[in-house]
Amino acid sequence: MKIEILGTGCAKCNLLEQTAKSAADKLGVSYDLQHVKDIREFAKRGVMFTPALAVDGKVVVAGKVPTETEVMRLLGGLSSSEGRV
Repeated sequence: MKIEILGTGCAKCNLLEQTAKSAADKLGVSYDLQHVKDIREFAKRGVMFTPALAVDGKVVVAGKVPTETEVMRLLGGLSSSEGRV
């Protein structure tokens, strides 16, 4: 699985990176995580607000830091009924 964090390296972008790593590790999935900091790449992908999370090339969240449970769902590890807060 390819996980990408799109963001310039601000605190929220770094928090999303840590959240994504933790979620993927808890799910036990094999992943390659990259932090994309090039704003031209953001534009190519239609990302107007950062941080953004892309999974296997598809942007799934932009403009906020989802919870670890939300990231686990986005990575396909939880159904919508699991892990509710």
